[in-house]
Amino acid sequence: MNSCILMAEIKEEPQLRHVNNDNLLAIAEMMVSIPGLRAEDPPATVRVVGWGKMADEIQQNYHKGDRVIIEGRLGMNTVERQEGFKEKRAELTAQRIHRLDGVNLTSSATEREETSSYIPPAPQPRASAPVERQPTPVAVAAPQESPKPPVEVDEDDIPF
Repeated sequence: MNSCILMAEIKEEPQLRHVNNDNLLAIAEMMVSIPGLRAEDPPATVRVVGWGKMADEIQQNYHKGDRVIIEGRLGMNTVERQEGFKEKRAELTAQRIHRLDGVNLTSSATEREETSSYIPPAPQPRASAPVERQPTPVAVAAPQESPKPPVEVDEDDIPF
């Protein structure tokens, strides 16, 4: 099973195009940036592709600078470069996209928690209903038997 989830920032405005003879199948493409593991690591760039209804959603709802979580399938494509050599590039085929608001992708995890615009909901008071209390069962220990002495076996009496 090939499944990948990326938290990224959209670096280029998504481009929508149609394929097939009747222009029935929509394809959206965009480049996203993924922060490096360490602060000194440069960000990685990945091409994201959406097909059909997902392509229309990408083109209508997502724009350059948006921070998103993308769920999809990761693949590798070989591209012929003008310099005369082949290059492998990662491509994510999007299945779902979720917008992140107020999260800085280049910060550490603790900074993300502090700067996030997410505020957890306040706990709701519970309705007080009368509670019937049942008596607590008490376990009674069974009387223990005294240990039996080991049985001695004469090895000559064993039939095999």
